[in-house]
Amino acid sequence: EWLEGDSTIPTRATANKEVLLCAGAIASPQILQRSGVGNAELLAEFDIPLVHELPGVGENLQDHLEMYLQYECKEPVSLYPALQWWNQPKIGAEWLFGGTGVGASNHFEAGGFIRSREEFAWPNIQYHFLPVAINYNGSNAVKEHGFQCHVGSMRSPSRGHVRIKSRDPHQHPAILFNYMSHEQDWQEFRDAIRITREIMHQPALDQYRGREISPGTECQTDEQLDEFVRNHAETAFHPCGTCKMGYDEMSVVDGEGRVHGLEGLRVVDASIMPQIITGNLNATTIMIGEKIADMIRGQEALPRSTAGYFVANGMPVRAKK
Repeated sequence: EWLEGDSTIPTRATANKEVLLCAGAIASPQILQRSGVGNAELLAEFDIPLVHELPGVGENLQDHLEMYLQYECKEPVSLYPALQWWNQPKIGAEWLFGGTGVGASNHFEAGGFIRSREEFAWPNIQYHFLPVAINYNGSNAVKEHGFQCHVGSMRSPSRGHVRIKSRDPHQHPAILFNYMSHEQDWQEFRDAIRITREIMHQPALDQYRGREISPGTECQTDEQLDEFVRNHAETAFHPCGTCKMGYDEMSVVDGEGRVHGLEGLRVVDASIMPQIITGNLNATTIMIGEKIADMIRGQEALPRSTAGYFVANGMPVRAKK
């Protein structure tokens, strides 16, 4: 059942085979909770009849945090002119009619992954390079030529939750990401800032690198770096994990996305990731949908890949000179 618009009368539909829940890591657990599937104590608080107790519904919420390190650019080669309104009609026309020009760029011109410490078997820090100094939402643009690195940790141990606050589906849930709740988080962000500065001070960038705008060269000690992270880190919009796949007591779905203890119900979105991946979630979420679609249709899986993959096994984080 669901409500359409401002209507208070629910619309009902029935399924002949299965119901596939694909509402995302924030909405899927809410739908399950309001349908009587979840933590029994939470459901009882809102007088929701218990259909099946699964305490893991809405738990295990994960996300990627990131921050910006911004620099002045000594050469007039950044995208700063594209921020001026008088240049934007031309940019729009080039893209609309020719698919070319600045509008054809995703603006993240380079990226990469690194390990910040030897104890990590895989890269734990992600980079995006942007040839302009600006916030994600287009605000607070630096009024000069500049560039920046977006940098953040990939495998934070912090876990949060999504829990309904009302039976009313129009009411927003309680969302706690619980960011930076482990010392590992703080150490990774300190390392990320220091390593980024090291990268930015390579000779290849001497021609372009000007003043460090943010966080600023006066920000050096652990305490100062922590304060910068506390004030400036922001979400990369990668929520996942709230209906996790697995077979422990906090798991919600099995290896085919089927909700434990129920027939004919699957969850097919980023909420079923047991652990957040090292990278952006879009391609992996598409893979989840494609893979479970094949399972539902009974299609034979593709042969297992034999491609090699990187494991550091204690290798140093810097190559010997």
